[in-house]
Amino acid sequence: MMSLLMRLFVRWVACFALGLVVALLVLVGLMFCGQFDLIKGLQLTGQPLAQLSLLIVPEAFWNDLTGLANATQSHAVQSFLSLCTALGQIALLLAAGFFRLWYVR
Repeated sequence: MMSLLMRLFVRWVACFALGLVVALLVLVGLMFCGQFDLIKGLQLTGQPLAQLSLLIVPEAFWNDLTGLANATQSHAVQSFLSLCTALGQIALLLAAGFFRLWYVR
């Protein structure tokens, strides 16, 4: 039973890692082609989760992580966090597709 759960977990992590690599390659491709409006739209999809994490996680964590005073109010921190959450969302969608394609029978 435990080996089955561990096998599923390892497969899911591998699919997520592949999804993250594909998402990063898409981002680099969009940057290379100059499609910054699409990147801005992608960033907007991650903004709600990024704002929620800035509210829930203590401000001391963000200050220590970034080295900035009042980091939760910094536009650069908010922008970077929203882009990271958007890439994570795309990676999760791709991972679900890869997992279903390769491992669900």
